[in-house]
Amino acid sequence: MSIQFLGMIGHRLASETIPASGPLFNKQYIADFARAHEQAGFDRVLVGYWSDQPDGFLVTAHAAANTSTLKFLLAHRPGFVSPTLAARKLATLDQLTDGRLAVHIISGGSDVEQRRDGDFLNKTQRYERTDDFLSVLRQSLTSDQPYDHQGDYFQTEQAFSSIKPVQGLPIYFGGSSPEAIKVAARHADVFALWGEPLAGAAETVRTVRAEAARQGRKIGFNISFRPIVAATEKEAWEKAEHIREIARRKLQESGHDFGLPKPQSVGAERLLAAANEGDRLDRSLWTGIAKLVSGGYNSTALVGTPDQVSDALLKYYDLGIESVLIRGFDPLNDVVEYGKELIPLTREKVAARKVARSA
Repeated sequence: MSIQFLGMIGHRLASETIPASGPLFNKQYIADFARAHEQAGFDRVLVGYWSDQPDGFLVTAHAAANTSTLKFLLAHRPGFVSPTLAARKLATLDQLTDGRLAVHIISGGSDVEQRRDGDFLNKTQRYERTDDFLSVLRQSLTSDQPYDHQGDYFQTEQAFSSIKPVQGLPIYFGGSSPEAIKVAARHADVFALWGEPLAGAAETVRTVRAEAARQGRKIGFNISFRPIVAATEKEAWEKAEHIREIARRKLQESGHDFGLPKPQSVGAERLLAAANEGDRLDRSLWTGIAKLVSGGYNSTALVGTPDQVSDALLKYYDLGIESVLIRGFDPLNDVVEYGKELIPLTREKVAARKVARSA
């Protein structure tokens, strides 16, 4: 399989180094951001979920209306919308986008964040609920007959959705705890990792793949990085240090926590553990921002020339991770930059490897 590139779109310009500007729901920025990804050669973009931000369903619908081939990955937290209704909403959005939708299920790694939306379950209960949610969701998306469901969190009688996705709806799943891995093995098409060092990523791939095999299933993998590229390696590392200093000052001045801390997130624990090993790992992996935000989200970077960063991506590809999410610290401009060299160069290298292996 060729490598897949995912990006991430926001609803206004903002990052660790750029203060938020413009209206909170900036329709023009959403459209421009989505089109930039499409023109740069991205396959799909993630639309995130936050307890205090605009609704991702509508952000996705607007972005899709301003693109023609770009696909979307909509983040969704179970528990706030019933799974039967969620299935109809997702299927409707998939029809609206002509089959360009996938869903990224996030159970939640912070009690504080969950309670903002009225969810007072603990972490173990959230994963149990997600398991139940996905069982109902899948049936509504695929069943051609009404069905009953009796679970611990959701019960239905003669549930049925007349509207279905165009060609199925891929399910991505995030979470690194044992509970998360079990749910992913049962339900997910793609397991999403944050940008760990190679050894940790390889361990996760083996663990998830084995658990999926026990369920009689196969599963794909996606990993997230924040590439920092420049014409020379020296310039790229100087750029990384500049980004760290700006982000450090911004954190101090604004008090913005960028989503940290997440004390119940095993993924955050793993990123912070990697950051504590050092700033530079596996030659190109940089943990400077991950350390600043205590591993609170996908914050590790691959640093170097486009050639060096593409080589680093290929090492993860060789682990069986055939999908990568990349986003920059200068969100829109970095998308354009990735499309000039990093994305096409990486695709060329993957294609060349496939030819060489088949020869």
